This record gives sequence, structure tokens and C-alpha cells, in this order.
Amino acid sequence: MPFAERVQETGSIDKEYALELSRAAGLDIFKLFYLANFTRVKSRGNKVDLCSIVNAKSGACPEDCSFCAQSVHSRTDVKAYPLITEEKILEAAVSAKKFGAKRFCVVTSGRKVSGKEIENICSFVSNIKNLGLLPCATLGMLSLSELEMLKEAGLHRYHHNLETSEAFFKEICTTHTFREKIKVIEAAKSLSLSVCSGGIFGIGESWEDRIDMAFALKDLRVNSVPINFITPVYGTPLGDTELLNPMEALKIISIYRLILPESEIRICGGRPNTLRDLNSYIFMAGADGLLIGNYLTTSGRNPEDDLQMIKDMGLVYDS
Repeated sequence: MPFAERVQETGSIDKEYALELSRAAGLDIFKLFYLANFTRVKSRGNKVDLCSIVNAKSGACPEDCSFCAQSVHSRTDVKAYPLITEEKILEAAVSAKKFGAKRFCVVTSGRKVSGKEIENICSFVSNIKNLGLLPCATLGMLSLSELEMLKEAGLHRYHHNLETSEAFFKEICTTHTFREKIKVIEAAKSLSLSVCSGGIFGIGESWEDRIDMAFALKDLRVNSVPINFITPVYGTPLGDTELLNPMEALKIISIYRLILPESEIRICGGRPNTLRDLNSYIFMAGADGLLIGNYLTTSGRNPEDDLQMIKDMGLVYDS
């Protein structure tokens, strides 16, 4: 790869180089991993940032995201339930901390939570913070004033995925727009909240879509970029989708690291099924963050296995 020296000198790449990297094959893929790993160590060091989530309110979502098992537009076996109790939230948070999580995120389904739910979640946030965890939340299309309430309660980070590129977004969702998502992220940034935003891969997007989203995230200066791989769920529009090839998934991680050298690159949903025996390669491909435990509607790996994997790779987790 003739541009290796340029990557090492500048620490990042432009869209043209990113597209060229996406065509890497054979041994060149391992050269790509080397560049991404070099950038990870230089920019982020050898610490792995661990987070965990709780599905605090499930199902019955009016939005029509084609990959999501919680949408009312899909016919899945996902159980719908209202906002769970603070006791259950804190029980999950204590368990996450025991397994090394530094951050704990309260996640709810739906376009956005109600005013009463925000009041309850503000209490959740305060008590999560009291446990020594950094509180995060994924609550939908919140306004500036609603985000401000959460920040005053102790919220550290707001999570709101772009999901894919602006050009491809309408292919996976018609009930809200890419620009609406940008507005929420900008509101969170204006309050100096840390922002976590990324997307889901393997939903029919092109490499150009993947790279366009990465540069949109770079322009927004997000702090953490969650990378999810689709786990097809029967009853959703994408229920018959094939899993990404593990090496393609790793290439996505590497290219995101090179485009976003200073951001956390966090590997989240779909990791066990997509990467299979190559789970540990995520770090060599440039990742420095991991969601441990279960996901929203699908199972994750045993956290103890992930902690051992981090140790085996000569890395440490920052709890």
C-alpha cells in the first residue's frame, strides 16, 4: 500500500484513500490492519473502554427502521414492556460494574421518551453515577431542554446513532430523517455532553455509504463510534439478510479507525455471530472500545470471555 507512509504521518485519511483501502484484498488486508493498529496505539494507547447497556423499555416503537426487531411495523417475538423500575436498572448497573464496565447506558425504544419517563430516568442517571459508573442514555429524539435536564442529573454521554449514510438512510427508515438525527447530536454537543454515535453494517449499504457516514461522524466530532453488525431477526424487513463476512467486518473497523483516529471505536451488536473465531482481531483492526454483556434483543458473549480476550491480547480495560 503506497499510502502507508501518508497515514503514519498525518494520522488520518481522506475519502479517496478510504475508498481505495476498502478494496484491499488478500495480504493487503493485513497491511490495513497494521495501519489501523498503529493508529490505535498512537492515538488511543492500549486501554479498552468497556460499556454495558440495559433495555429499559422494549418494543412497540412506531418508527420503521428495517433492521429493528422492536418496531411495530415488524412481526417478531420481541417482548414489549414499559419503563422498568429503578431497582432493576441499578441491579443491571451493579452487574456491569462487576465485569469491568466503565459506562452504563439506559436504552429505551420509541421515537422519544415522555416527560414523566425523563423524570424517572434522571433519577436512574443520578444513582448510576453514585455507583461510580459514567451514565449514558439512548432515549430517542430529545430536545435541547430535555437533554439539559439529563445533564443536570449527571448524564455524561448521550447515544444517538446515525445508522448509515444520509444517501442510504431513506432505504432503511421513512418515519424520521437523517437531518433530525444530526439535530439531536448537535444539541447534545452544544451542552458539552459526550456523544456516542455510529451505525449498523450489513444492511445493504455500499462502501461509499460506510465511508460517508464515517466522515459525517468526523464532522460532528463525536467522542465514541459504536459499530454494529446486523443480526437478522425473522419478521423484520431485513430478516433474510446474510451476515457480513468476518474479514469485511474487520475492514470496516480498520477504515473507521483511520478516518476517526481520535475517537473511541466501539464494537457492539452483532459481534459474536459476525466475527465468530475472529473476535480478538477487532483490536488489531483498530478498535479500542467494547460493549460487554447482552445487546437489546440479542445475546452477547460471556463478559468473562471478553475480559480474558482483552488480557490475552496484552491490553487492559479502563474501569
